[in-house]
Amino acid sequence: MKNIVLIGMPGSGKSTVGIVLAKNIGYDFLDSDLEIQARESKKLHEIISQKGLEDFLKIEEDVNVSFVVKHTVIATGGSAVYGRMAMEHLKSIGSVVYLKLPYEEIKHRLGDLNQRGVAMRKDQTLWDLYEERVPLYEKYADMTIECFHKEIREIVAEIGCLADLT
Repeated sequence: MKNIVLIGMPGSGKSTVGIVLAKNIGYDFLDSDLEIQARESKKLHEIISQKGLEDFLKIEEDVNVSFVVKHTVIATGGSAVYGRMAMEHLKSIGSVVYLKLPYEEIKHRLGDLNQRGVAMRKDQTLWDLYEERVPLYEKYADMTIECFHKEIREIVAEIGCLADLT
């Protein structure tokens, strides 16, 4: 059986949906942000502030390329799509699902971007980041789930129906 890889903007619900989905279909759950924090022994925002954006993205890609799992729902960080090798690897081991939300909803959900550890350049706004990433999410997605005004259980059911679990 294939893995299911969740991609999308920070705040789109990848981790929350991922945990519920994994329980629902009997898969393991893996959160790449937590893997990065465990390997670096630091929170995401600390890694970004201490090592810089480029080094953080390299660490993220290295972590995502290292996954050798089966029957697992993988919640990636929002910036995972910057790592071409990582995304090719993740696509080779699973179905990639883009959890799509409109900009205004992302903005509403996020709060303090610095404390959250959002990987973005100092000169970027959240809108800039959204505009930059959406085409990448669309490029790598095997399927897109519109999540606006949906309950978690609805999103999970939709993914479960559409994902190739064989």
